[in-house]
Amino acid sequence: MTAYSILDLVPVREGGTLGEAFEAATALARAAEEAGCKRYWVAEHHAMEGIAGGATSVVLAHVGNATGTIRIGSGGIMLPNHTPFQIAEQFGTLDALFPGRVDLGLGRAPGAGPELQRALRKDLHRAAEMFPQDVVELMAHMDGTSEISPTPGLGAGCEFWMLGSSLFGASLAARLGMPYAFASHFAPDHLDAALELYRRNFEPSEACEKPHVMAAMNLFCAETEAEAETLATSQMQAFVALRTGKPSKLKPPIENYRDQLPAPAQAMLAHIGQASAIGTPEKCADAVESFVGRTQADEIIFAGPTFDPQKRIDSLRLAMSALA
Repeated sequence: MTAYSILDLVPVREGGTLGEAFEAATALARAAEEAGCKRYWVAEHHAMEGIAGGATSVVLAHVGNATGTIRIGSGGIMLPNHTPFQIAEQFGTLDALFPGRVDLGLGRAPGAGPELQRALRKDLHRAAEMFPQDVVELMAHMDGTSEISPTPGLGAGCEFWMLGSSLFGASLAARLGMPYAFASHFAPDHLDAALELYRRNFEPSEACEKPHVMAAMNLFCAETEAEAETLATSQMQAFVALRTGKPSKLKPPIENYRDQLPAPAQAMLAHIGQASAIGTPEKCADAVESFVGRTQADEIIFAGPTFDPQKRIDSLRLAMSALA
C-alpha cells in the first residue's frame, strides 16, 4: 500500500511573518498526522526571504513538540553545507527527543552562490565532491564506528534517506543500501532513469533490505478545477521568480495566471509540473494513482505551498479522503 507524506518549505507569505510561517508548519504537520500521512519533512534552503526552513533541525523540534506520531525529518539536509559531526549531534538530539520518529534525508546540492559560501565558511563545490565520504562518516558517527562519538548522536535510530534529482544520488543510494527519494516535483527530467538505475544496482544493507522509493508530487486539491488551478498559482509565481533570479516571499494567488505568461514561462511551468495533481479530489486521486503506476513508488510525498495556509490543509484533507 502506498504511503503519503508532506514536504514543507515553511513558506513565508507576502505580508506575513516568520512566526506565522512556523505556526503554519505545525498546523500542517498536525493535519497531516490526522489525515494518516506517514512523514512530515522540511527542506533546507538558505538566504531566501520566502523560505523559513534554513535551521532545519530547529524547525523539526518545533514540529515534533506539536505532533505525536507522524515521522519528522529533513527533505533534506544539504550535507555539503555542514560537517557530518554537527548533523550527527543535531539529529541525535531530535532522535532523543522524539525516539522512533526521525528521518534524516541527505542531499548533495549546495545551491549557494559566492556570498553564501563565504557566510558558511565553506568551499561548497569541494564539499559536494566529498559528499559520499561525508555520508559514510555521518553514519559512522551514529553507529559508533568513527573515531569520535557525538553526544547526542551515538546510537541514534534515525532513518537515513538519500535524496536526489539526478543519476548520482540514485547510484549512491543503491551502493549504500539506502531508501531513495526523488525530487520529481521540480526536477522531473531524470525520474524514470534514476529509479531504474537505483533498483537495478541496489545492494541490500542492514537498514534497507530491498529498494524503497519515494517520489515527490505537487498537490493542489479543491472542490472545483478552477479553484485548484488558482491555488497553484502562488507556487507557479515562486517558480517563475526563482528562474528569473528574483525569488521573493510567497505571493497571493492570481486567477488565470498561467494564461497571462509568455510562452517560454508557460512551457517552463508545464515542464516542471509533470509530477503534479491539480484539480478536484477525484482528478487528483487519478493523477496520483497514475503516477504511482508509472514509478511503482512505495511512497509519495506532496509539495505544494498555498498563500493561505488553511487552503493547503484543506487540499491535503480532500486528496487523502479521495485516495483512501
